[in-house]
Amino acid sequence: MNVLITGAGAGIGAAIARELAGRGDRVIVTDIDEDAARVVADELDTLGLRLDVTDPESLAAAAEAAERAFGPLTGWVSNAGVSSMYPFTEIPQEEWDRNMDINAKGVFLSGQEAARRFQSSDIDGVIVNVASMAGKAGAAPFLAHYVASKFAVVGLTQAMAAELAPAGIRVNSVCPGYVVTGMQERELAWEAHLRGVGVDEVKRLYIADTPMGRLETPEDVASVVAFLLSDAAGFITGEAISVNGGAFMD
Repeated sequence: MNVLITGAGAGIGAAIARELAGRGDRVIVTDIDEDAARVVADELDTLGLRLDVTDPESLAAAAEAAERAFGPLTGWVSNAGVSSMYPFTEIPQEEWDRNMDINAKGVFLSGQEAARRFQSSDIDGVIVNVASMAGKAGAAPFLAHYVASKFAVVGLTQAMAAELAPAGIRVNSVCPGYVVTGMQERELAWEAHLRGVGVDEVKRLYIADTPMGRLETPEDVASVVAFLLSDAAGFITGEAISVNGGAFMD
């Protein structure tokens, strides 16, 4: 497959790129941070591009560059995302807008770009959207705006899947839990401050909330994304697959 991955300069996106490349797929590594994208791309001997998922022109330019280099895209992973933490009554409007723009609108615009390219090339393409367990169970403290954006991703995935299935395009989402990434490190610090406890105490809360008894790794998510992109998942579409070690028990 030729798979473009957004937000792949670090964390889950980089793990997905490595997993797919290890399986023999051609990956296109994109990120708002072009330097980070190129570091991962150089490691995998592939193309690294700057991509702003909130900008349709940036999406089109990245997809065009990818197809010039490797031929038609056959897969797309919408992974780019952000988070921040505030008590509900203190969420700034600009943080609501930022979470919705990148996490929800970014998936919408990415999905449009991918689907149009699949359809124009008559390709049975596959789209995987990275949502969150907070997109299926909303009782996540200090994350109301993030929760709303990820619920949007889950619902959008279902709508996309239903509409695009007749064209042979499959669309699914994955819902990770407490993943050890740079984003989680920031969230640990934010939540510790908001709760008035230490970071280690918040980490213990995360582990206690996960029946499998450990924090999740980016590789835990990447392997499921790779499955959903593969022919082995050829009759799966419209699903929000929980990859969270049982956390929230959605």
